[in-house]
Amino acid sequence: MTGTVVALSDLWGRDASRFYEQLRDAASWDDRFAIAEAALARRQEAGRAVDPEVAFAWRQMVATQGRARVEELAAGAGWSRQRLWSRFRSQIGLTPKRAAQLVRFDHAVHRLAAGHSAALVAADTGYADQSHLHRDVMAFAGMTPTAVASAPWLAVDPVAWAAPGSELEF
Repeated sequence: MTGTVVALSDLWGRDASRFYEQLRDAASWDDRFAIAEAALARRQEAGRAVDPEVAFAWRQMVATQGRARVEELAAGAGWSRQRLWSRFRSQIGLTPKRAAQLVRFDHAVHRLAAGHSAALVAADTGYADQSHLHRDVMAFAGMTPTAVASAPWLAVDPVAWAAPGSELEF
């Protein structure tokens, strides 16, 4: 589904219309985030379990801030690169490479938001250079590194990226 937009109703069926109604009726953004978090938690509980090898690969990606190589992840999981790629994509919805890029991007934008220069962030987070960081920020966020540094959506991260040990962790 990379690069495509899919209606929530195509993924969730009739549950999507109930979800939309609840969001519409919510009195505040805090209520809307609570509704979204509860809906996602319910869907996660109803879903199938993630292979321990896939969970291992995800934890390594997060621990290395997206800098782990797929070959290293596969070796650590005891799988071939192709098997990890296939199982990860079927269970997470992204390839391991794309997931690692997003984890690295997340780390980089938080560094930008903390006031670090784009050149320093690029060097410290594993980008080849500042223009490489700029391309990823534009691709993932649709705005420049300067604009993303002050983006209000960074404030929802305690919900989006649960703390280690929380129920949202793999």
